[in-house]
Amino acid sequence: MAKTKYNLHLKGYVGGWDFDSDYVDFVLNKNTDKEVAVLIDSLGGQLNTALSISSAFRRHGNVHVHFVGMNASAATIASMGAKRITMDHSAMYLVHQCSQSFFEWGSLNATDMQNLIDNLEKQKSDLNKLDANVAEMYAGRCKKKSADLLELMKMGGWLTAQEALAWGFVDELTEFDDESAPVLTEAIAADFTAHGIPLPKMLTDTKSEDVTAFRRFLQACASVFHSQEKPNKIVPTISSEEKMKKTYSNICKTLACDSLEANDDKVTLTTAQLDSIEADITAKYKEITNLSADVDRLTKANSDLEEKLKKLPADTTNTVVDDKKDGGTNTEKSDIEKFYDTTNSAQALFDSLP
Repeated sequence: MAKTKYNLHLKGYVGGWDFDSDYVDFVLNKNTDKEVAVLIDSLGGQLNTALSISSAFRRHGNVHVHFVGMNASAATIASMGAKRITMDHSAMYLVHQCSQSFFEWGSLNATDMQNLIDNLEKQKSDLNKLDANVAEMYAGRCKKKSADLLELMKMGGWLTAQEALAWGFVDELTEFDDESAPVLTEAIAADFTAHGIPLPKMLTDTKSEDVTAFRRFLQACASVFHSQEKPNKIVPTISSEEKMKKTYSNICKTLACDSLEANDDKVTLTTAQLDSIEADITAKYKEITNLSADVDRLTKANSDLEEKLKKLPADTTNTVVDDKKDGGTNTEKSDIEKFYDTTNSAQALFDSLP
């Protein structure tokens, strides 16, 4: 088979910068009157992006999708709108149920628990609808019953290229003379295990004798969190990562958000968010510098004034105000007292800064 020149290379996270629906629309609109060849190599991502891309392929009407490497989840859904789908003979294919991140921690009373149960029931209902919708898309492509595809999604597990062809997910398998099977490295195996994706039976990078033991260790770790009752019972998520919301009040105030999502004790920020934090810190430092300069200026002025006061002759008793006379009080402060009050206020403001 002749090698294809691809108009689009969709790799990485579905919904990320290299698998973006807006860019797909741009390329399709530039090639409305001819076939658009699309290369896909992705472990999945956002369902909404996958649905958008699938619809864009269908509206164009002449899209050829070719799968290479290991493709799972949302990446397979994105291809459903293509006119023709091919796949490398050595590539892998995975479908599974939709899921979403969930984390709840706290002390709940009976009412709180019931509210949580009601909310989970609603989320479960929504996920069932998403699964039914995706199963219907697969069934339309595979010319099979939706119930059969839904059962396959519940089982999860990797399909070989031959199995994907037998199911009807792809129309043709390709094989080039220089085509090599994908290699499961330690980094890829760790990524699979962290996201709950089962490790396929395939060639492993054998640069060291510890790789096999390393894979067994990863699978043992994964078994703590994923049921091992059936070999293919592990259900990966569409989002491809478990997230936990954490609140950092000062940072969230700067970013104008309620909370940040942490994955494996790591928080990912966009360039725009980092720019906001940098600008806020710069402004705070500038404010501190200005206040510090004000304090230094007022301190020096205070010292100069004290020196001048020492050199002034003593005042006569004729100019002294008698605060006790007739029970009255002297409410007006002198210039020196006002100056001291201003200095003390500036110092207190500077000391209160974090």
